[in-house]
Amino acid sequence: MKALKLYGVEDLRYEDNEKPVIESANDVIVKVRATGICGSDTSRYKKMGPYIKGMPFGHEFSGVVDAIGSDVTHVNVGDKVTGCPAIPCYQCEYCLKGEYARCEKLFVIGSYEPGSFAEYVKLPAQNVLKVPDNVDYIEAAMVEPSAVVAHGFYKSNIQPGMTVAVMGCGSIGLLAIQWARIFGAAHIIAIDIDAHKLDIATSLGAHQTINSKEENLEKFIENHYANQIDLAIESSGAKATIGQILTLPKKGGEVVLLGIPYDDIEINRVHFEKILRNELTVCGSWNCLSSNFPGKEWTATLHYMKTKDINVKPIISHFLPLEKGPETFDKLVNKKERFDKVMFTIY
Repeated sequence: MKALKLYGVEDLRYEDNEKPVIESANDVIVKVRATGICGSDTSRYKKMGPYIKGMPFGHEFSGVVDAIGSDVTHVNVGDKVTGCPAIPCYQCEYCLKGEYARCEKLFVIGSYEPGSFAEYVKLPAQNVLKVPDNVDYIEAAMVEPSAVVAHGFYKSNIQPGMTVAVMGCGSIGLLAIQWARIFGAAHIIAIDIDAHKLDIATSLGAHQTINSKEENLEKFIENHYANQIDLAIESSGAKATIGQILTLPKKGGEVVLLGIPYDDIEINRVHFEKILRNELTVCGSWNCLSSNFPGKEWTATLHYMKTKDINVKPIISHFLPLEKGPETFDKLVNKKERFDKVMFTIY
């Protein structure tokens, strides 16, 4: 089979790789139909390189069941499925409590096991979920990032009628806007420095957009939303926004950190003191798992995709064949071309 294999920083190759085979009674092999580029993929390509040289990477995907082990009963060959890429150990103290996102030995396919930038991928049966008939392969490949966002919302104290601010309108932020609506937010504020992304945010349910490149964010909030924002979601991981997010909530409000910073960050004293003086609750959110594995984040996402309350199509800008992977990653990370979400399709 063909796969995108990462050999080093900015060294990605489209080449042959051994097709996975059933080795355990619990194995499922999926023929990949759609697989998306995650921000963590671009960071590994640009900065960190592979965990294992030449490993096919990627972890957001959907496809068709190609083969199953003898103990697998909940899916059959030919079923449309999505896959949870995170594999916990099931033995550490956190796994034994059902806190799989905190597993001490958790890994994601594409790191130590082959990932989804390939024609076929193998997962344990419990990581494979059937997809509703009216959810297509493109949508199903976005279940994992949606589950990441849902995990953060389930950890929060959001209640219907609240005002929610979302900082950063990449894929995660645009999904957060939709989850805020699902959880009953009465008013949703989207913040970014890109007018195009803010237009998408409006189309997906944001009531107010703020271009923080054109507006002084703190003054805008003070003038229009002072002591009104109940929950602020940080979804970019950018250096500047980690501090800025702390200025948004009202006293006693909450911050959920979804964005992963890939550089060192510094928080100035004024921003840090907002946590203390305003008695903020700051919550980190990691991965997308809960009990029963893989968790309500996954089943809820599939439900709301079925009801069309989650719409991922406006988030995706490019649909490309897998062989375009090397040039696409180069253009994406080196900003040679504008991309939103990129989806590789394999037919």
